[in-house]
Amino acid sequence: MKWQGRRGSSNVEDRRGMGGKAVLGGGIGGVGLIIVLIFTLLGGDPSQLLGGMSGTNTVPYEETEQDRELAEFVSVVLADTEDVWTEVFQEEGRVYEEPVLVLYSGSVDSACGTATSAVGPFYCPGDQKLYIDLSFYEELQNKFQAPGDFAMAYVIAHEVGHHVQTLLGTSQKVHALRDQLSEEEYNKYSVRLELQADYYAGVWAKHAQGMNVLEEGDVEEALIAASAVGDDTIQKRSQGYAVPDSFTHGTSEQRKKWFYRGFQSGTLENGDTFNAKDL
Repeated sequence: MKWQGRRGSSNVEDRRGMGGKAVLGGGIGGVGLIIVLIFTLLGGDPSQLLGGMSGTNTVPYEETEQDRELAEFVSVVLADTEDVWTEVFQEEGRVYEEPVLVLYSGSVDSACGTATSAVGPFYCPGDQKLYIDLSFYEELQNKFQAPGDFAMAYVIAHEVGHHVQTLLGTSQKVHALRDQLSEEEYNKYSVRLELQADYYAGVWAKHAQGMNVLEEGDVEEALIAASAVGDDTIQKRSQGYAVPDSFTHGTSEQRKKWFYRGFQSGTLENGDTFNAKDL
């Protein structure tokens, strides 16, 4: 992705080195950590799993050159999402309210509770902010085998997709069902919500292509990343088998499919995952 020398967003809040008042993840390992990752990785509402934990986590932070470049990169990607969604919302007669992206290291407090970097990037609808520890970039490359800057751009665009859902009222409607349905039934709605965020990430990528900032192989990097964070792939990696009833984000094939649909369409109108019969 062509990003050097381009406008960065002013909606970036740098909390690296500040830590959080409470810690989620300090005592989580193995299956417990995977459950958290499956539930919240790339945009799930983490309010059910965050908060309510005690302890402190203040880890000294010193910015490396790689961190500095990554911070600049995510700022440029966020700025691009602002431009794209402002235009898309205007075409729909709406006003796009820009979210804030919070950079943190180790742990962070949000309106959804407190998380460690083990949770992965997430969006909190309570304060309409995106949260990301830049160390996830290396995890994306090494653990998930999804290298490339556009893989990281996909992650950010997915989280922004959840913000779009919040502005459109979609997230609120889905979250309201949590107390009305069994966990298994609610998971089905969660999957459709996540796949729609993937679709919106694809919509952004389509517009980014029109802005002439995509490079050869960028879309493939995003598709690899979408596949790498599919529920089936994560579960098989962690426990050797998949449990479909527990899926909250969708399979690898579904996530690739809906991102690419968004990329082909470039509009909001074809992203109704809730009434789609061919997930």
